Amino acid sequence: MAGLVTTFGAGAMTNSIREIRDADFLFVIGSNTSEAHPIIAMEMKQALHRGATMVVADPRAIWMTNLAEKHLRLNPGTDVWLLNAMAHVIIEEGLTDEAFIRDNTEGFEAVKETVARYTPEEAESVTGVPAEDIRWTARRYATTERAGIYYTLGITEHSHGTDNVYALSNLVLMTGHLGKPSAGMNPLRGQNNVQGANDAGASPIFLPGYQRVDDPEARAKYEEAWGVPLSPEPGLNLNEMMKKVGGQVKGLFVMGEDIVISEPNVSRLEAGLNNVDFVVVQDLFLNETCRFADVILPAACFAEKEGTFTNSERRVQRVRKAVEPPGQARADWEILVDLAARCGADWGYTSAAEVYDELARFAPKFAGISHARIDEGIGLQWPCPDDEHPGTVYLHEGGVLRGRGAFQAVEFRPPIEMPDPEYPLVLSTGRTLYHYNAATQTRRGLGANAKQPAAFIEIHRRDARARGIESGEMIEVSTRRGVVRCRAIVSRQVRPGSIWMPLHFPDARANLLTTDAGDPITGTAEYKVCAAEVKKLDAATLDESEREPARFRGSYYAERGPV
Repeated sequence: MAGLVTTFGAGAMTNSIREIRDADFLFVIGSNTSEAHPIIAMEMKQALHRGATMVVADPRAIWMTNLAEKHLRLNPGTDVWLLNAMAHVIIEEGLTDEAFIRDNTEGFEAVKETVARYTPEEAESVTGVPAEDIRWTARRYATTERAGIYYTLGITEHSHGTDNVYALSNLVLMTGHLGKPSAGMNPLRGQNNVQGANDAGASPIFLPGYQRVDDPEARAKYEEAWGVPLSPEPGLNLNEMMKKVGGQVKGLFVMGEDIVISEPNVSRLEAGLNNVDFVVVQDLFLNETCRFADVILPAACFAEKEGTFTNSERRVQRVRKAVEPPGQARADWEILVDLAARCGADWGYTSAAEVYDELARFAPKFAGISHARIDEGIGLQWPCPDDEHPGTVYLHEGGVLRGRGAFQAVEFRPPIEMPDPEYPLVLSTGRTLYHYNAATQTRRGLGANAKQPAAFIEIHRRDARARGIESGEMIEVSTRRGVVRCRAIVSRQVRPGSIWMPLHFPDARANLLTTDAGDPITGTAEYKVCAAEVKKLDAATLDESEREPARFRGSYYAERGPV
């Protein structure tokens, strides 16, 4: 990512969650915050109650757009045009922070030259967002002292997701909205402890603490500690691994993830899973991926083990064992230590605290964090370099951590797959309030299933009318990769020409439809844009359960505009 991001690893918030309520301008882009991050959405609502202004940029009308001063309803996949046009306005109208740019950044001239071509009027023709709304948003963002950017997978799950993040970073750097309370760039993490997993080195390019594997000094430190040589070559990213399953990748160890629900173009992945030599699944429940497993290892849930979780604001918090795990279920770290011993490696850990102590010992960002310290309060935010350090509430205070923040000029690249006569609609996928990721846990809860029992497709009434479709009817959704059947929900939440589907349901897997074309840098697949078509199913082809739409007429599914 751009300079201000690489300093602390991709994906960490520069501000704290508590600071959101004190922001005066909130730019929410590619984030259905109230459904995917409801606690953070509550902080945003507190800011609005104080009198703050919010702009939401999203192709779909979501709950947060009801509260926003403006909804920039851009065409899917046109974020770079929108953001470069905002940068164009900020530079053209002299709203940049010249002192901050001079003292804290590099590469500004290349960005200035690039965005000069991205006028708001041209942006309107590409994005569908009125030029005056682009100008208004750029001015308000640039001239508000406490202005924060908040984004999630609607920015990163594109074939140009890295460019989207660069373009956001450019806005932050050129306005000096960094290194101060309530002003920064804040990616909201999508799953519990995904920040902690990245911190610990669950990445093909990083050792723990975002120390690069191709850094000889960092590598030597771990080679001495672990007593084994380490490769300087980065490993495969997730998208690369999934494409090589059954070929170069001969075996998989899957922990806490249901890949046949969550990975794109999953029919291709399933074909690979049928050809691998060995699959291990370590999870709380039997999930869909377990169909391909040779061994299943039962893991303990959060309340059945000791350890830490790290949230989106970089806060490392203690997890304390409340009850014993059932049956043969065990904490993940205990399973891994025993497995290593069976393979001939004596790791010697006897507690989760010892594991974290090693992480802190060799990773400067976490050197001052331990179970003992965080037992005393509500956790510590890294960077925390020593035992006396109180933790870091917001990043880059006093100057960009890497020395100078790097501007990165980006040009617009369209999505890999655009609509055509055969597949004239744009499909995007996402999450809902009632279910969580692959829904391995939430589909087992009576309350969540009562609210949202099965998959659906949101379709604009104009597109539904052209196809003779009414809300609650069974439809077939097809792309170049697959076909699924689910209920149609006629809704003004989506734009004409666009459809939207949640990813949670194994009986109608959205990821049978999505493309695995990925961002060239991160490999993240383009879940948010692919070409699709929808058709009404003949009643004669429906089974008994598909003929009864009554359960889809509750408040969540009724024909509606923004809620």
